[in-house]
Amino acid sequence: MDEPAIPALHPDPATPSALIASGSWQVHALAQPAAMAALEAVDKTGATRWDLTNITALDHIGAQWLWNAWGKTRPARLVLADGQEEFFQRLQQAGTLALPAAPPRRLISLAAIGVTLHELLGHLLDFVGLIGQVVLDLRQFLGNPLRGPWKEISANVYHVGFQALGITALVGMLIGVVLSYLSAQQLHTFGGDIYLVNILGMSIIRELGPLLAAILVAGRSGSSITAQLGVMRVNEELDAMLVMGLPHGFRLILPKVLALALAMPLLVIWTDTMALLGGMVAARLELGLSMQYFVSKLPDAVPLANYWIGLGKGAVFGTLIALVACHFGFRIKANTESLGEGTTSSVVTAITVVILADAVFAIVFNGVGF
Repeated sequence: MDEPAIPALHPDPATPSALIASGSWQVHALAQPAAMAALEAVDKTGATRWDLTNITALDHIGAQWLWNAWGKTRPARLVLADGQEEFFQRLQQAGTLALPAAPPRRLISLAAIGVTLHELLGHLLDFVGLIGQVVLDLRQFLGNPLRGPWKEISANVYHVGFQALGITALVGMLIGVVLSYLSAQQLHTFGGDIYLVNILGMSIIRELGPLLAAILVAGRSGSSITAQLGVMRVNEELDAMLVMGLPHGFRLILPKVLALALAMPLLVIWTDTMALLGGMVAARLELGLSMQYFVSKLPDAVPLANYWIGLGKGAVFGTLIALVACHFGFRIKANTESLGEGTTSSVVTAITVVILADAVFAIVFNGVGF
């Protein structure tokens, strides 16, 4: 009598606690609902002897099902047909394999700290080398100014200075309006309306004007410089310049550094003027202070030293932004992914360096201009 196609388990009438498997124990047969219902209905917990000689077909899925039913342990008495031993030997060997223990997780890896310190040291050494190269190129430029990169300097002044007048004017005026409104509300409460000129003058001319202009230039022009140098790296224009005998520092870095050092103080003056103009308008609307009164009291409220400190900040901030932008621009590799990462890192680092430099200015000139 032929064996049924679906798998089946039934007790052995001659031997207690014994089960006989029959039918086809292959994946297509095990997937049938009738087969699954029949197998789940059989109590296999007490079986100590298994007879698989009546199985007509067996594959890895069927052998795995039986292995799981045995608790992944070979029964004490197991009767197999020819060709079935190989399936269970593989399952038994796989069950003894132990995965390597996972290493303990550390919040901060020593290797990661070492890699980070190595990268920071590499950036520091390259940046110091870049500063030294700029000093040497500046010495060459001052020694023979007629052969200097005047066209490059003029073009960079136009791009980083003139084209940034619109955004710096808009943001500066809005900052002046906001600062004037907020200060006027507090001063009016205590009857100190006339001190609004002191607050706006000192905060804008000494701190907010230079810092605001530097952050805008770092985001606008710093990223542009890094992207420009990165594209030149991708297009192999930098290598072509070296082949033609054109040094990178004298033709690319020095003009950008000088242009930003010259344009930033002018942008600081422009940003201060627009911010103070916005503050005057807000003071007129909020406190009724006339613009003539504001302009007449401003020289007395803000000593001249603060004005020069603001201009000095602008020149230093511009130089730092140009150096950081060129530093990351020359570290970009010849692929687009590195170009995006380098531009992002340039902007973030430039803004961070500007804020750190502003903190140093605040500490060094703590007692000046008050």
